[in-house]
Amino acid sequence: MSLPEEQRLDLARKLYQRSIWNDVTTVSQNRHLRRPLVVELDPTSFCDLSCPECISGPLLNQRRFTTERLGNLAREMVELGVRAVILIGGGEPLLHPGTKEVIRILGSDGIRVGVTTNGTMIHRHLDVLAEFATWTRVSVDAGSAGCYARFRPSRSAKNAFEIVINNMKLLADKKQGAMGFSYLLIARKATNGTLGDHNFDEIVTAALLAKSIGCDYFELKPAYDLEHYLIDQPRDLLNSLIHQIDSLFKVSDKTFSVIAPNSLRAVIHGEPRIEPKDYDKCTIAELRTLITPQGAFICPYHRGDSARKYGDPTTESIQSMWNSSARREVVANTNPSRDCQFHCIRHPSNLELTRIGNSEENSLPIEDYDVFI
Repeated sequence: MSLPEEQRLDLARKLYQRSIWNDVTTVSQNRHLRRPLVVELDPTSFCDLSCPECISGPLLNQRRFTTERLGNLAREMVELGVRAVILIGGGEPLLHPGTKEVIRILGSDGIRVGVTTNGTMIHRHLDVLAEFATWTRVSVDAGSAGCYARFRPSRSAKNAFEIVINNMKLLADKKQGAMGFSYLLIARKATNGTLGDHNFDEIVTAALLAKSIGCDYFELKPAYDLEHYLIDQPRDLLNSLIHQIDSLFKVSDKTFSVIAPNSLRAVIHGEPRIEPKDYDKCTIAELRTLITPQGAFICPYHRGDSARKYGDPTTESIQSMWNSSARREVVANTNPSRDCQFHCIRHPSNLELTRIGNSEENSLPIEDYDVFI
């Protein structure tokens, strides 16, 4: 049994792209860049949904950037030469009124923009998303309104499923970039400890829906706990998933892909929740960072962790934070073998950076295809 995968998930291969190769080799030799290549930006911690399994739940609905500061952050990234920005959360990035201008500023200057969203506010940002977003990934996690109501409830108590699907149709008609339908596999335990509600039974339905409304890909993802460790799933549900994978393959064609991260394979095969790492520095943290209203952090896995915070972007510039002794200290004190024992999507990138740094051969870079490393 195997799962489909796309180049967009092969983060180690992306390191070899021509336009970033000099920067990659620089950090592989333990030298410092003057700016990050990729920034993940949380415009706000507020969200209009109240999903029980939200991994950012304890951090939600606390702070947001002012519209003025958010615009200035975008201009700073342009001046620094940042290559790609992912608008994410935290909260729902499209809920912030200043996000539209951020997308316009970044996109107009050629910076690649990725957006992760729950889809409820796409219509308010339709024109800039269609023109400037390299990709827009919508977290839906259901194939029907009934399932959506159980796993993605709205704070207003109104079922937003039809709104989200209609918004995705609107974007499909106008988009220049890719649009993805994200499906997080969720299973709940009943009060007596047995299997309760789950969404494993709508996977194929959701993939067919994604294809019919004009998505470019369907991404199937495993669930994590609040500490970012993979959640073990009941064997019966995993067997059901394995059975459905053959049907998922049949949904794929030249214009529509079904993809899954390696972490889903780990869950299916019952691999340990601990992912051993035999290195003591996160080199990829020298190429990318996370900026939120609560602070600047070494990476999204440590969002809200005061020990991994190195600045306050509400008052400090990106350049001053990135080049500060505080950031160098956080990077130096973060030991992946000790602090990042969960399955990390960028573990292969760190391994590849070590190989690049230790290699005595001159590797040949490849043509650019996706700078979201």
